[in-house]
Amino acid sequence: MLSPSDKKLEKLDPFYRPSVSKQKTSAEIISEARNALRTIRTQRPFTPREDQRKLFGPASSRTPENRPPSSFSLRASCFESPDLRPVSGTRLSPLELKPKTPTSPTTEEDPCLSLPKPPVDPAKIRRISRARARLFRAASQGALLPDRTLLPAESKKTVKSKETVMTGDSMVKINGIYLSESNAVDHLKSHPLQLTYDGGFSEVKEQDMFKGTTSLPSHLRSGGDQGWRHARASSCPSRSDLSRLETTASKANLQEKDTEKEADEVFWNTRIVPILHELEKEENIETVCAACTQLHHALEEGNMLGNKFKRRSILLKTLYKLVDVGSDLLSLKLAKLILALKVSRKNLLNVCKLIFTISRSEKNDSLIQNDSILESLLEVLSSEDLQTNTEAFLYCMGAIKFISGNTGFLNEMISKGAVEILMNLVKQINENTKKCGVCLPNSGHLLVQVTAALRNLADSPLARREFLSISALPDLCTVIERYMGDKDVCTNIARIFSKLTSYHDCCAALANYSRCYALFLNLINKYQKKQDLVIRIVFILGNLTAKNNQAREQFFKEKGSIQTLLALFQTFHELDLDSQKRVGDRDAQAKAQRQPSGVEDVLIKLTRVLANIAIHPRIGPALAAKPQVVGLLLTTLEYKSIDDCEELVINATAAINNLSYYQVKNSVIHDKKLYIAELLLKLLVSNNMDGILEAVRVFGNLSQYRDICDFIVQKNVHKFMIALLDAKHQDICFSACGVLLNLTVDKDKRVILRDGGGIKKLVDCLKDFGPTDWQLACLVCKTLWNFSENITNASSCFGDEDTNTLSVLLSSFLDEELVLDGSFDQDLKNYHRLHWETEFKPVAQQLLNRIQSHHTFLEPLPIPSF
Repeated sequence: MLSPSDKKLEKLDPFYRPSVSKQKTSAEIISEARNALRTIRTQRPFTPREDQRKLFGPASSRTPENRPPSSFSLRASCFESPDLRPVSGTRLSPLELKPKTPTSPTTEEDPCLSLPKPPVDPAKIRRISRARARLFRAASQGALLPDRTLLPAESKKTVKSKETVMTGDSMVKINGIYLSESNAVDHLKSHPLQLTYDGGFSEVKEQDMFKGTTSLPSHLRSGGDQGWRHARASSCPSRSDLSRLETTASKANLQEKDTEKEADEVFWNTRIVPILHELEKEENIETVCAACTQLHHALEEGNMLGNKFKRRSILLKTLYKLVDVGSDLLSLKLAKLILALKVSRKNLLNVCKLIFTISRSEKNDSLIQNDSILESLLEVLSSEDLQTNTEAFLYCMGAIKFISGNTGFLNEMISKGAVEILMNLVKQINENTKKCGVCLPNSGHLLVQVTAALRNLADSPLARREFLSISALPDLCTVIERYMGDKDVCTNIARIFSKLTSYHDCCAALANYSRCYALFLNLINKYQKKQDLVIRIVFILGNLTAKNNQAREQFFKEKGSIQTLLALFQTFHELDLDSQKRVGDRDAQAKAQRQPSGVEDVLIKLTRVLANIAIHPRIGPALAAKPQVVGLLLTTLEYKSIDDCEELVINATAAINNLSYYQVKNSVIHDKKLYIAELLLKLLVSNNMDGILEAVRVFGNLSQYRDICDFIVQKNVHKFMIALLDAKHQDICFSACGVLLNLTVDKDKRVILRDGGGIKKLVDCLKDFGPTDWQLACLVCKTLWNFSENITNASSCFGDEDTNTLSVLLSSFLDEELVLDGSFDQDLKNYHRLHWETEFKPVAQQLLNRIQSHHTFLEPLPIPSF
């Protein structure tokens, strides 16, 4: 009679039903192959490398007449000289300037005479030239003189000042008396003055008055309102005095500019002109290239780069002429220098074309890397206006795309912020498209180049982090939404996603963008027969649904999701049948060696998606009840052998395995289970171990039905399962043991374990794999428990040798300190402890008690002879 605990063990759960874990650890990846419902892995679709570097490859959907050219002639005459701004066509009205009436040349009002200017100190040339940028900034901000004019009402408040200050080169006039700089300073120390907005003077501190002999105080440059409130009427200068003060300051400013002009002149004549003479000689390429490098350094040192330098047109004329030399090395140096001079419009377009032409040849990649031209190209995308220079951006991006195809450039591009710059460009295009309401052709051409470069960058782990940090995936989905009709753009983005979603973090980021599922379904419906695009979309969907139950549910809820997949499956199934008829029978060896065709690869990815979404507890039963789903999977097994296309047959079998897990009344799998068992027989007798394993897994689910158990015995499948216990492969032993476990539920079939030596092989499995695989050890113990239900004597049930071995093994495996004291990391140790405590220990303890209660270690007495 069975104890209550023994009776509990007889209530067997369906085979493969996953156990409930108390905690989730990284070590649980070991048990993925043990789950009844398994995800399927597959390779990313292969993208062949293009033989030639062009704006649009041979697979482009654009016709030659509807796309910009990749080849063109470019000569010096193509550049505009000088690089001037275009005429607006609108006549400008003259400025209303009212010249001031000159006052009488009295002694008090006579402006101070400008003294002769000292010669320019060559040592100060470099310092002055570097100060030019600061001077331009100061002038643009209005910091030299206040621009506030006096109102008539304000001027009435002013009176003649007893003290008038005029600053010149070295003289100051106070109360009509010219004083030297030092005397003026001494005088004003005792009578400090301050100019306020109303033109009056007030007392100020000495250090605020003179910080230099020829410069105005800081409050004259920036103004203030404190003096307005505290001005003394007796110290306010007249309008004419203020005018002369402004004129004098202006002269000082002009004199400083004149000094800088002289410094520029000296720098130009001594540093730049000799290099230009070298360039005009054109003696040999090496000399000219060296001169270009020297010129770039000199212009940078003299702050003469950019578009503010007056002699810029002379430089550009000289550089444009050298384009006709035809040297790629020289052209790169010229292009870098021309871009540094901030050309625009047609000249910007031509210089981008020049770089594009050079970058078309892979042999020039080393030249591009040595000259750091990449930084100049990225600067164009960052600083120039997109709408004004769309065509220039196109060829600039074309060159960047070619460069990104060389893996040696990837780290450099990422370090220079290429991913963020390109994604900012994508955002600009999205915004412009939203404003216009239509997709402009030029924007589409540009997006092809941008997305192709991003596709190349996506290979780098550093780039993947950038994609995530700037939330690039939703922006790329927006591009798909707005450029759904541009197959080239959509294909490139699909390639980006197929790379990124191969990694868990990127896959999770895209899965969280709920709109992506509808976009992918729309792409499949629109481009159903475009194999290169749909195969990547289906691959992406397989990645999204591989480990994410929420993604499975969101995809399933999209309108027409399953019907779209089935329509695509039907389309490519028919294409595959047609191709098989054309090719005919092939040699078996050739079949085994060949790679799946493109059509077969689409079917492989489709079956993977069906298998993955079937894992969801509500979606799986729904799919199992759909005749079209089950029918297409069975049709695949009917006309495809494992030698024809291994991965497709294995994926289809895995999908059937997941669907067969659900025991629901309206399951098509249940209705066709005997037919499925017949189809699986050819997999069992194949030489493909992966195919055998998948077939055994399906038998593990189906063997819960009595008619399938009868089928297994009638077809001698059980003998094959017993033989698989010798495979020394844990997953195969686990699956085969599961089938035998379900067979031993039927009392009439328990005897089959003895016929093929099953007991000994089960004990060997326990011995070989027990300490490292407690799930397999549990299955072995359950099978032996079922087998020994009506035991009267352990030796007669298991045999003497196996009984003794079982007793020793079970006693050892139930010793916690012995079996769990391994050299595992903490996660793996927790994993083993979990399955040992929850699965193996309860069954093993009961089995050991049964054996010990029905076994004696006494040897029988010999029969006496008479």
